[in-house]
Amino acid sequence: MFFYIASHNPCHKQAIEEDLAFTVASASRNLQWLTDTNRLGKPGLGLIEKYTEEGSRRIVCRLSHKGKQFVDNFLSVIYD
Repeated sequence: MFFYIASHNPCHKQAIEEDLAFTVASASRNLQWLTDTNRLGKPGLGLIEKYTEEGSRRIVCRLSHKGKQFVDNFLSVIYD
């Protein structure tokens, strides 16, 4: 899911669910784990940010600063 968001940055939660064949609940739990805090209020990975579009209920996901650094480091390891 993280690499999907990285390659489609930013993207809608619904697109993630459809393209990766996730249920709504499974996608929500996975996305929450990738944010700063998980669903239980414990620290998450902090790799993405979730927000809603203005005037809409659609959830949009984008890489956080930490997520962008992770992708850059990952790509440098692969291509070096």
